[in-house]
This record gives sequence, C-alpha cells and structure tokens, in this order.
Amino acid sequence: MSTTSAIKERTSRYGKVVGALVAAGGGLGLALQGRLNGQLGARLHDGIGAAVFSFGTGLVLLVVMVAAMPRARAGIGRLRTALKGHELRWWECLGGMCGAFFVTAQGITITALGVAVFTVAVVAGQTASGLLVDRAGIGPGEPRPITPPRALGAAIAVVAVLVSVSGEFAHPSALWLAVLPALAGIGMSWQQAVNGLVRDASANVIVPTAINFGIGTVGLLAAFAVDVAVRGLPATPPADWWLYLGGPLGILAILSMVVAVRLVGVLLLGLCSVAGQLIGALVLDLVTPAADGGLTLTSVLGVAITLVAVVVAALSTPGRPRPDGGRPGSAERDHPAR
Repeated sequence: MSTTSAIKERTSRYGKVVGALVAAGGGLGLALQGRLNGQLGARLHDGIGAAVFSFGTGLVLLVVMVAAMPRARAGIGRLRTALKGHELRWWECLGGMCGAFFVTAQGITITALGVAVFTVAVVAGQTASGLLVDRAGIGPGEPRPITPPRALGAAIAVVAVLVSVSGEFAHPSALWLAVLPALAGIGMSWQQAVNGLVRDASANVIVPTAINFGIGTVGLLAAFAVDVAVRGLPATPPADWWLYLGGPLGILAILSMVVAVRLVGVLLLGLCSVAGQLIGALVLDLVTPAADGGLTLTSVLGVAITLVAVVVAALSTPGRPRPDGGRPGSAERDHPAR
C-alpha cells in the first residue's frame, strides 16, 4: 500500500469516527429536547403550548439564519422555481406537520411515560413505517424492498414497545399515552423522506429546516387556538430559561445529521443517532427521574430490544437503482397536472 493510499484510508477512518460521534451527539440532543419539552409542558399544564414555544424559538433562529446567509436565500429561490416547474409538489413541503406532532407528543406524554419509554415508542413507529416508506421509494433515494431482516426488525421493535410499557398494563389510563409517540415515529419516516426532496430542490440544508419549523409552527398555532378555546390559557411561562432550549436543540440535531451523513452514510447515521437517543434517554431517566419513577427494568429491556431491532432491520441488501435514476413518478414531474 502506498503512502498516499494509507493516508487516505486513515483519513476516511477518522472521518467515520467523527461522523459516528456527531450522529450520536445529535441523538443525545433529541433525547434532551424531549425532556425539556416535557418539563415545559408540565409547568405550563399544556403540552401544545410547550410545543408552540419549542417550534417558535427554533423558527425565530432559523429566520435570522436565512436572512444572514446568502446561500440560504438563494436556496429559497431555487425551491420556488422547483415548485413552479412541478419538480416538487406543494405537499412535499409539509413535513413540518409531522415535526409539530412529534414535539406535541413530547409535551403531552414524556413527563408521564419517561424519556426511555417515549423514545422506544418513537423508534418502533419509525422502524415500522420506514419499511413502507423505503418500499414505496418516497424521498430522493432508490426504493428498498421489504426483506425478511427489515420486517423482522420492525416486529422486534413492536415487541420492544410492549415490553417497555408492560408495567403500565395495570394502569390503562397511562398505557394509551404510548400511542402518541408511536404515531409521531410513524410520521418521522415520511418527514425525513420529503425533507430530502426539499433539500435536493433547494440545494441547501437550512431551507428544509426553516420550512419544517415554519409549517410546524403554523399547524401548532392552529391547534393551540383550539386548545385555548376548550381549556383556556396555559399557566404562566416559567422563568427557567433552559426550558426553552427545545427549539435550538431540534435545529442542532438536524444539522448534526446532515454533517454526519457525508462522513458515514445513511445507514450508520441512523444507527448512531438512535443509539444516542436511547442512551441519552436512559441517562436522563436515571439522573432526573420522570413522574413515573424514572428508570425501570422494563424500560431498560425495551431500549435493549429496540437496539436489536434497529440492527436487525439494517441487515438488508441495498435497494436497486431505478432505470431513470430518480424516484417513482419522476418522469411525470414535467406535467403540470401533477
């Protein structure tokens, strides 16, 4: 092996290590975001109100970033052109609605369920829906068939949810809460797919992030208006400034994944991000227990089984490239009827 080849191999190896750590760090950020949004929701006595604060602070920061970055402003122009030319459909810009539902689920359920159970339920929903999203070829990548390892991984993830919430079977009123993060996880797969399309159309990572927060904030404000009409205003916002860091943490998590994917690829990125979320969830439940008593044996088992599910689901052959190099329906994108 030549000296140049050895240097390239060493650089690539270091890059993968850095990428894996960055992805895991993004996952840790998501776990911390969940705890903060949950605590803010508990203090406000309003999970939707907490989600509005989280998305609102993130949106303000992103608006400032777009205004200050010429490349981001140019990306907005490219996105507008793609929409006018029907290269991108308008509903493919609505991924932020899924993000809004995710943070709402955080604010409503995480204090009662604990970060670990919440994360396990999200991962289970995301893994199961990922099978269908990959099979349909939604997003910029090629479709991936539903192989036995991927189907088995989704099934194991469902078992993980049942194990993690088994301690709540004696309390049906608490058990139903796990449905919300599972539904949020289902939406995340579609959100990630369409975010990739928006990123491709804009050629900028800030643009899809800003659109996500913008669309999500609009949806949350509508839900918040109904919430206020039914239940009244939330409690006085707490003075603890750190409870409002959910939005910035969400931005950092997304950006960390964008950086890591260039170094380690999509598969390792997903595994490291999920690992970071689960490890962070366990640490948070251990250090700052939730209302249900925090870390339990069933939550630890649920996290362990979920990690197995993610690994098993990843043991699959890559999808076959399409003849046109695009995704289903790409040939029809030039037709205004779309």
